[in-house]
Amino acid sequence: MSGAKLDWTALGVFVFFFALVTVLGFVAARWRRGDLSQLHEWGLGGRRFGAFVTWFLLGGDLYTAYTLIAVPALVYAVGAYGFFAMPYTVFVYPIVFLTMPRLWNVCRKHGWITSADFVEGRYGSRGLALAVAITGVLATMPYIALQLVGLEVVFEAMGFGALGIGKETPLLIAFVILALYTYSSGLRAPALIAFIKDAMLYITVIAAVVIIPIKLGGYGAVFAAAEKAFAAKGGDTGVILKPDQYWPFATLALGSAFALFLYPHATTATLSANGPDTIRRNAVWLPAYSILLGLIALLGYMALAAHIDVKNGSMAVPALINASFPPWFAGFCFAAIALGALVPAAIMSIGAANLFTRNIWRAYVNDRLTDAQESRIAKNVSLLVKFGALLAVLYLPTKFAIDLQLLGGIWMLQIFPAVICGLFTRWLRAPALLLGWIAGMALGSALAYHQGLKPVYAVGFGGQHYGIYIGLLALVANFIVAIVATPVAAMLRREPLPDRTQIHDYEDAVPD
Repeated sequence: MSGAKLDWTALGVFVFFFALVTVLGFVAARWRRGDLSQLHEWGLGGRRFGAFVTWFLLGGDLYTAYTLIAVPALVYAVGAYGFFAMPYTVFVYPIVFLTMPRLWNVCRKHGWITSADFVEGRYGSRGLALAVAITGVLATMPYIALQLVGLEVVFEAMGFGALGIGKETPLLIAFVILALYTYSSGLRAPALIAFIKDAMLYITVIAAVVIIPIKLGGYGAVFAAAEKAFAAKGGDTGVILKPDQYWPFATLALGSAFALFLYPHATTATLSANGPDTIRRNAVWLPAYSILLGLIALLGYMALAAHIDVKNGSMAVPALINASFPPWFAGFCFAAIALGALVPAAIMSIGAANLFTRNIWRAYVNDRLTDAQESRIAKNVSLLVKFGALLAVLYLPTKFAIDLQLLGGIWMLQIFPAVICGLFTRWLRAPALLLGWIAGMALGSALAYHQGLKPVYAVGFGGQHYGIYIGLLALVANFIVAIVATPVAAMLRREPLPDRTQIHDYEDAVPD
């Protein structure tokens, strides 16, 4: 694919849609106008997004370019195991329904904009809030880098290498534009662009799952060809899970579901809603994206049936698109995937900037920031975060970014006790939670390193070995340490640190 010729028709369609969303990104500053010198306006859209906007924003936030590339690439490589992403996006929404309205209520009541704000207010512990903030920023950086990897794949498939300008030039142009309109418009930019991105994504996937199987002789022929390819490959591959994949599949799905809405970008998008009922409605309707994800995963089987042969599995879907559609529609599809990178990357950079500004800079460097200074620092940090991700992609091996992203899920799970449990009980003490976080982070990172940064670890029990997601193992250790240490912390300090929240803060607010 590196030697692909540049198709000017595909490029023209791609540039048209890219230019369209760029204009929308800057226009978004005037959409639902607010004072963007206030961090809650720039970083949360003024908390005024209704159910319709939030649905598109969360969809654009959670279903990224790398999802469009990596999920079918995994299915292309190993088969049914790659479908773990489907059940985890089904599991996550009941969790959201039960927890996120409570987080929205208490954050709205106190003017908090990050999960670390909530943790500090709930437990009275700056140290625990710092741990939450550091975890969020660390886990977000490689996630943004992976959106760039998705863009790289698209540019390669379109034949940009034929121009002789190097892969970094179109990538740099795309992210300079992204950085500028994110700086200018804040969360309003990805919220507005998400309408176009999601519509294009649905058109792309529906066309692919209808037209490509027809060309290949139907879904029966697709599955038969995929099974034949996996039989030739051998190992733990196939269109049906192998018995030794049951536990890794289930625990990876469950752990990913617990971690997803703890990520700063998911929390940011959720807190931008205009009320708890908006969040609940979205928890009911967002599983429609899970259906879309299942259809996207099927592209991996279609690539096998179409005899797509690529050295890098991430190129399977772009190669399939080039082989199956005329240039103009291929350009449309590549534009949809590119937007699938830009929208979540913008939200991720905003989420990380909110955390850094509120819970690191303001807490430890300058606690006398004015609202305008706070907003300006967040804007600058969002630029630095994107620039750092760009450097990581250009100068580090792609595998390094992927491995770090796998670690990101393990790390994010370690703030579950402080954030999610804190929404319902304050029995766990802050020092105990901090010790649990340290234990979980250390164990999770050590096990992942021992496994070559693979996300599953084999646990022996009753003479059998079960592959368990490392994030869940680390979370269990986290909980054990926190639960055991809490009575000790209570003995050493009888009065807990002050809790700035009240019981009614978690209940639905009465409309103004």
